[in-house]
Formats: sequence, C-alpha cells, structure tokens
Amino acid sequence: MARRVLSALLLAALACDAAFAKFGRHSFPEGFVFGAGSAAYQYEGAYKEGGKGPSVWDIFSHIPGKIKNNDTGDVADDFYHRYKEDVKLLKDMNMDAFRFSIAWTRILPTGSLSGGINKEGVAFYNNLINEVIANGLKPFVTIFHWDTPQALESNYKGFLSENIIQDYVDFAEVCFREFGDRVKFWTTFNEPWTYSSMGYGTGAHAPGRCSPFISRSCTPGDSGREPYVVTHHILLAHAEAVALYRAKYQPAQRGQIGITVVTNWYVPSTDTLADRRAVQRSLDFMYGWFLDPIVHGAYPGTMTSFLGDRLPPFTPEQIKLVKGSYDFIGVNYYTSDYASAAPAPNGPQQSYATDIRANTSGFRDGVPIGPPEFVPTFFNSPAGLRELLLYTARRYNNPVIYITENGIAEENSARIPLRKALKDGHRITFHSQHLQFVNHAIKNGVNVKGYFTWTFMDCFEWSDGYLDRFGLIFIDRLNGLKRYRKQSSYWIESFLKREETHY
Repeated sequence: MARRVLSALLLAALACDAAFAKFGRHSFPEGFVFGAGSAAYQYEGAYKEGGKGPSVWDIFSHIPGKIKNNDTGDVADDFYHRYKEDVKLLKDMNMDAFRFSIAWTRILPTGSLSGGINKEGVAFYNNLINEVIANGLKPFVTIFHWDTPQALESNYKGFLSENIIQDYVDFAEVCFREFGDRVKFWTTFNEPWTYSSMGYGTGAHAPGRCSPFISRSCTPGDSGREPYVVTHHILLAHAEAVALYRAKYQPAQRGQIGITVVTNWYVPSTDTLADRRAVQRSLDFMYGWFLDPIVHGAYPGTMTSFLGDRLPPFTPEQIKLVKGSYDFIGVNYYTSDYASAAPAPNGPQQSYATDIRANTSGFRDGVPIGPPEFVPTFFNSPAGLRELLLYTARRYNNPVIYITENGIAEENSARIPLRKALKDGHRITFHSQHLQFVNHAIKNGVNVKGYFTWTFMDCFEWSDGYLDRFGLIFIDRLNGLKRYRKQSSYWIESFLKREETHY
C-alpha cells in the first residue's frame, strides 16, 4: 500500500514538473541557495531532556486554552532524537541548506552564563551541524526564535529589561565560539515583529502580555508601550551581537550575519492619498520598524511622529552601533493585504494595533487579493513577493536578501486519509509561482541569494498547535510520528536536480 502511494505521488510530481520543465534550479544565478526551515521549539521536543531549562514557550503552552487543542511542543517532531533520518530527507530533496534555530535554554539552562553552559546541549548542536554538513548541506543558524529563557522572564521580565542585551550577547558568543568554525550564516533574531506584537501586543504568543482592554485572558501589560520597548532591546541586542561577531569571530571564521524580518505586502484599497499613506504606515510599522534602524540609523518617520515618547530613542552611540549591523537581510513572506486609512483611536487606550491607523484586509469589495488559504489571514499572492523585493531594494540600498520563509498550509485532521494528506499539488503550484516572481525580481536587479520553504516538516505552529501543516514532509501524529514524503517533496527534488557534468 505505502509503495503504491509513493509511486503515485512520484508520478504526479513528475507530471507537475513537466508543466514547468523550462523552469528549475538552472533558472537562478549560480550559487543561489535552496533550503527548508525549522525552529527549535517547533521541532525538537525533548523539552526536559539533555539538561535543557524551560523557555517561555514551555510554560505558555501548558496554560490551558492558550494553544488550540491544548497542544504543546513537549515532543513536537521529536527532531532531537531523529535528526539524522530527517537531515537525510533534506539531502534526498536535493536541498542546499537547512535553516534551524538553537534553543537558548539548551545551551544556557538559566539563560545566563552564571548558570553554566550545558555540555549536552552543545554536543547536540555540534552533532546536528556535523550531520548537516556531512549530507552536503549548509547550516543557516538562527540564534533566537522566540524561546526566551523562563528564568530571565521571571528574574527581570525578559526583553522588557535592558538586562536581556548582555545575556543575549553572552549566549550568542557561546554559539559563535562553539559552532562558528562550521556555521557560515548566522541570523540573530527571527521575526522580531511577531515576537513583539503577539507576545506583548495581543498576548497570543509567549510570554502572553497585553492590555486588559484587549483581552482578559492575558498577563496584564501595556500594549501601547511594551512592543516598542521589546523591539528596542532586540535591535540593541542584535547590533551588539553583530559587533562582537565582526570584531572577534568573523575575521577567522569568515561567516556572514544578519537578521530575519517578516512582512506582508500591502496594496491601497483605493487610489487615494490617504490609502497610499496607509500602505506606507503598514509597511513601516511591520517592516521598517526593524529595517530602517539597521539600514538608515533611525525608526521610520511615521512611527516617531505618531508615537512620541512611547518609542524609545537611540543615543548617538547606539545609532552608530545599530546602523549597518547586517551582512544580509532574511525576509519572511506569506501574504498580501489591502490597506485603507483609519482614524486615530478615541480615548486614552493605546495599542500597537491601532497605532498604525490603517485597516488591512485580504478582501476588497468582497473579492480576495489572491486565493484564500487554510490560515484565514493568508492569501496566495505570489506577485506580492516580487513587489516586496523591489521595494526592499529601493528603500534599503539593495541589500543581500535571503527569503528565509515562504509557504502554504493545509488542515491537520485525523479525518484526512494518508493518501490525501500526501497529495499537495497546491503547494507545488504555490512554490513554483513564488519562485517565478523571485526570478523576476532578480532579473530586475534585486540581490536575492536564496529561498527557504516553510517548512521542512509539519510541526507545532505556535498558537495554532498542530492544526496547520506547512511541511514538505507529513508527520503522522497518530502513528509514532512516522515521516512521509508529500508530493511537493518529490517536485522539489526534481526542481533542484543538478545537471550532470561530463568531462
């Protein structure tokens, strides 16, 4: 049965590939990197094994009602124990690279050097990195992917305190020292917008802080101030880590370091000045919030003019530190929205969501901006990725860009037969179309160097738990987490096949 299913999937994938026969790896510049992404909490499991300390997500996911179906990442994909067989799957798909994060509390269980370095954690990542390289893949390593040590959250409220900067830099230095001889691509932070806005604005993510007028089920906070404070400390921690790497490790290790940001693309709801300005505010509050400081040395003007003293200022010394603190930019893209102007909020209540003074939606006059996806806020809009890349090149001096996440989900349900779960032709179309628009951007001069699918395997998707399946590999959660290759994985394998060289 399983053999017949795989044969059928392979034939279907090859049929799809024939439709795109003139488009493949060879369509991209030499050295362009293709890979798939993951994150420690979403994949590893083993949350109490190997000397690991608790993170805010270990605590948050155990609070009833916080995650759909009360799912947790306690076991996740059990990547901690199965990484060798999983890395082999990446090799089988002809991938060039594997993007993964290092769990802070697997290296420093209490979050700080004073609590000691966990040798078992260092050994795990050394083994993983060696396995990645042994399979002909490049490791792209994220230092922080939202899993703040709970000890630091308890001691001084984590990223709300400037104390986090030194503890983060200490953690980053352990990573540089232990793994930098083999890791040549470092990302300091993944999607700090999501961490700041959802962890401290809506309370939907750990550590789950927000203002009571937004939700009564979150930890009391100030959603009109805290996201900006957290982001400020993230940017300073990023810049300090980059400065350390450049001064102490980069000359010998010869790696590159950057940051990964996420944004939607926005289109004005109407061709009016007000809605065009709403588009710019939407981009500034999601994208420019992070890129303007590291490229231009200041927050976007829309933010400074609207937020006043709620937006922490950079000192002259910090501006020098932050500006230029990247070798490349990682861009995560999933969807596009329409944006229209919204009035300033009434009353004393302030929040990140209303500060933007824009209404965004995937629909205009009832018509979606692209085919609606399983995730209700996502729409399949491949042209938006090209426009985002062109915008980035114009506004941010055409930096080196890696598209570090792009993907589409389907429902995860025990009702779905295995044969159906493995047929994901929509994912083949999704990636093929997005890659074609990436190719357009490159031909228009944008300096894109790589493309990573989100995600390698179906995994824990934060507040959605295991409801969403973004992977190229299906994880059978009812049968021992058995791995099955989806149709899209065979398409990727064919798309990335290298032409044989004859001498």
